[in-house]
Amino acid sequence: MTNTATLQIKTDSMESLRMELLKGLQSGSWPPGSRLPTERDLCATFGVSRSGLRRVLAELREQGLITQKVGSGTYVAEKPSGATGKADGATGTGRFLAVPSVSPAELMDARLLLEPMLVDLIVNNANTADFERLEDCCARAEAAQTLDEFEKLDSELHEQLALATQNALFISVFRLMAEIRESGEWGFLKQKVLTAERRAVLQKEHRQIVAALRRRDVDTARRAIFDHLAQARLNLLWRI
Repeated sequence: MTNTATLQIKTDSMESLRMELLKGLQSGSWPPGSRLPTERDLCATFGVSRSGLRRVLAELREQGLITQKVGSGTYVAEKPSGATGKADGATGTGRFLAVPSVSPAELMDARLLLEPMLVDLIVNNANTADFERLEDCCARAEAAQTLDEFEKLDSELHEQLALATQNALFISVFRLMAEIRESGEWGFLKQKVLTAERRAVLQKEHRQIVAALRRRDVDTARRAIFDHLAQARLNLLWRI
């Protein structure tokens, strides 16, 4: 094997480690304060050297996502600041960008343009674990006891779609959009439009999107996401 090929394998392993750790931290798979697997376990799982692992952990520590205690291990930060983020100095909210006021119409227009673009990245980059997380989101949403719980899981599904791209920039952008969706104006609108009947339709649409992605059916998945968002936009905005 050439030196170039060996270097590429090492680079791929490092990037896989970085993305898996980032996804676990962003999705809440490891709750704040919980301990990450040991360095030995992570090295064995991802096939990286101890020095390579420590470089990745140093990056995550600098981003405020983890803390390290000598002789104890690596822990999820109590208040993670986000994948690429720097805390907002004016507000102390920990947002990775200072966001101007965004109207529901503006956000929905952006989502209609951006979310169908996720499809190609997901089809090319997502692995079995990504699809299992998407299906788990669908199952938990279907089992939700309240509309409020369902709405939170609906938001989680869209975040998991972004995570499945394994593209840090898209992940950051979609975390920002999720933050906007949790604002007061959005919360008021969602309460008005999310009925039991609408929930049943959304559950069906979610399953169709995930199934098409798992089949690597780009055209069907892209159309399903666009139709899903277009209907959501109509339902939300006609009430403004």
